[in-house]
Amino acid sequence: MRKATVVRKTKETEITVKLNVDGKAKSKINTGIGLLDHMLELFAFHGLFDLEISAKGDLKVDIHHTNEDIGIVLGQAFKKALGNKEGIRRFGSATVPMEEVVASVAIDINGRGFFKLNKDSGLTKPSDGYDLKDVEHLFDAFANNLGANLVIGIKPAVADLHTTLEPVFKALGVALDQATIIDPRRKGVPSTKGIID
Repeated sequence: MRKATVVRKTKETEITVKLNVDGKAKSKINTGIGLLDHMLELFAFHGLFDLEISAKGDLKVDIHHTNEDIGIVLGQAFKKALGNKEGIRRFGSATVPMEEVVASVAIDINGRGFFKLNKDSGLTKPSDGYDLKDVEHLFDAFANNLGANLVIGIKPAVADLHTTLEPVFKALGVALDQATIIDPRRKGVPSTKGIID
């Protein structure tokens, strides 16, 4: 079983993530940010990951530190759980609709962190202090700490942030599940270099 527990304590936050990559979609999420809790539950459910996140942060100031540190620790947990990446498929992609919004996610667990969000000119309204920029910070921290190329497309981004984000987190779960599955045909690390850092 590919499992990891990662704890990060700073003067601003205290984050604990417990992850089982080969789980059964069980989650217990408490970040202090309601919309983010819901989105991470969707991510775990559709990725079939067991995921526990406990976060305490300086939310009285704003959500920035807590949100970004969750991305950091979640990325570190996946990296730790996957070990040397032996046998994984490495690549994953998924497209998920919700009403008029279509989210596309592509991921390559290649050891090099990179994140890009492509969206049309539609504007979203913040929900309970959470905004699309916050999601970008979360995913950037996640991709860099996992060591993955992560490219997300949203068409169109609509005013309702919940409707805009829900298919994104579902698609990320599906794509990451694909990328982390062990392919019995694969012998060793899925790289011609023979290593994924």
